[in-house]
Amino acid sequence: MRDYKKEVQKRVEFIRKILKDSGASGIVFGNSGGKDCALVGILCKMACDNTVGLIMPGSSEKNYKSDMEDAMALGSQYNIENRVCDIGEALAACKSSLNGCTELTDTAASNISPRLRMLSLYAFAQSEGRLVAGTGNRSEIYIGYFTKWGDGASDFNPIADLTATEVYDFLKYLNAPLSIRQKPPSAGLYEGQTDEDDIGVSYKDLDKYIIKGEIENKEAQERIDRMHKNTEHKRRAIPALSTEKEK
Repeated sequence: MRDYKKEVQKRVEFIRKILKDSGASGIVFGNSGGKDCALVGILCKMACDNTVGLIMPGSSEKNYKSDMEDAMALGSQYNIENRVCDIGEALAACKSSLNGCTELTDTAASNISPRLRMLSLYAFAQSEGRLVAGTGNRSEIYIGYFTKWGDGASDFNPIADLTATEVYDFLKYLNAPLSIRQKPPSAGLYEGQTDEDDIGVSYKDLDKYIIKGEIENKEAQERIDRMHKNTEHKRRAIPALSTEKEK
C-alpha cells in the first residue's frame, strides 16, 4: 500500500528546495478548479504559505460558473489565496487579430487560451517574485496532451511523475472537495470539452498502459503509441546547433 504521508512530505520538501534555491518569495499556480491544479495547490500551500491560485476564466461559460466555484472551494478549504484574471477580452482580441492575417484552425484557436494563461501566470510571478508551479500529470505528458508554451510551461512541477489515476488517489487521501474529485477532467477550452473525449482513450486504460504496458484494446494502444511518438517534440529540448568549437 502506498505511503501517502511520506509521498506528500517528499513533494513538499522538493518544492521547498526549489523555492529556496531560486530565491523567490512565493508560488503561483493556475487554479482552474480541476484535479491536477487542486493537488498542486495543496502541495504548494503545504510547502509555502505565500502561495496564490490564479483563476483565469474566459474560454467557456463553465469557467465562470462551476469551475470557478470549485477553484474557490479549494482555496477556502486549504486557506489558499485566490485571485481572478479574466482573459476573455484578451482571448477575443487575439483571435480577432490572428483571423485578420490567417485562417485559424480549431486546434490553433483552442491553444490560445493555455498560452494566454501562461503569459498571465509569468507576468504575475515576475511582478511578485514568485515561481510558476506546473500542473501537468504523467499521463498527459506521456501523450503530449498539453499546449506547448502554454500549460506545459512552468518553473517546476510536483506531480509530473503521477498518472491521472494517482492524482485522484492523492486528492482522496488529502480530502479535497468532492466536487473536484468527481468532475470529468477538462481543460475548459470550449463548451462541453472533456479530456477523455479529446484523447479518445480513458485515463484508466491510458494509465494502465503507461505503468504496466498492458491494454486490452488494440486500437487504443495504437492511438496512445501514435500520440506519444507525434508529440515527442513537446518533451525534448529545442533543437539547436552546438556552440562548441569543432576539435
